[in-house]
Amino acid sequence: MRKLTTDAAFREAVASEGLTIAVFKTTWCADCHFIDPFMPDLELQYEGKVSFVELDRDDLPDLCSELNILGIPSFIAFRSSSEIIRFVSKLRKTREEIESFVDRAIQVSEALN
Repeated sequence: MRKLTTDAAFREAVASEGLTIAVFKTTWCADCHFIDPFMPDLELQYEGKVSFVELDRDDLPDLCSELNILGIPSFIAFRSSSEIIRFVSKLRKTREEIESFVDRAIQVSEALN
């Protein structure tokens, strides 16, 4: 997953007309590390349909405040710089839940065409 470290890099990534899912994490978050082993497989599974980017909430506090990122990991789907759907919960996220979110993000994105 491509790691973004600046506000400008984030804005450039989500400006695409394609579907971009931003994953907001931190280094100290156990639930964030829980998803690390299977995220590369998910990226391959959705290759060509979704672009995934990763951001550290602690590195970009102003951006995360603007986007109202409170829980982590948070998943937000963007298209043409607009948020279309997000997945946030206080519970640990399973691979199946993340796949369901990505599938829903693809549906929403396609409905906007």
